[in-house]
Amino acid sequence: MEHEATHKRQLIFTPAIRIFHWLRALSILALVITGFYISWPFLVAPESSDVLVQGWIRFAHVVFGFVLTAITLVRFYLFFFSRNDIERRSFKDVMSVKSWITQLKSYVWMGHLNKAGIYGPLQFVTYVAISFVALLICITGLVLYANVYHEGLGGMLWDSSAWIMMQMGGLANVRIIHHYLTWAFIIFAVIHVYMAVWSGIRFKHNSVDSIVSGYDYHKDH
Repeated sequence: MEHEATHKRQLIFTPAIRIFHWLRALSILALVITGFYISWPFLVAPESSDVLVQGWIRFAHVVFGFVLTAITLVRFYLFFFSRNDIERRSFKDVMSVKSWITQLKSYVWMGHLNKAGIYGPLQFVTYVAISFVALLICITGLVLYANVYHEGLGGMLWDSSAWIMMQMGGLANVRIIHHYLTWAFIIFAVIHVYMAVWSGIRFKHNSVDSIVSGYDYHKDH
């Protein structure tokens, strides 16, 4: 009761944002694991004729790849057209030098955040960057998919995939870019989890539980 009396509850993450966040996290985790296994299939000896394990791993990678692609497209749509504009409001802070100074000072324990939206300017720029990384990794993944599966969707994507492949300097370069972008996701995920926990400890709100419940708690002055 004391918590309810001294803090104000605010809905900051809609159900759609929370669902897609955790689906994307699950997809990225599955794609990283299956992707590294595809590059080094250590569970089956090279001389073995048993390719079933590799086949199932590749199937899982393709499925989660399409899940990530769908989520990436939907999240871009929701950012621009969702009725809840709490994410879009964060752009105001990006254009404000004062907001940048305020956030950077808060990271060295000087003052508190005062955000126009849900994200501070550094968070917003980082999330936009990783969203475009997700878009690019989905595009390179579809190019690789079209070079393996030549019928159905792969056949429909072949012409555009061939053009993208040539712009990237060939199929080998597409694989290398796809691999490097995977490491970008891994590095981001480690920093993201650390900062989410640190933010909850530092500011006593806007912590990890917000992306689960959707609610944030602000001290009622």
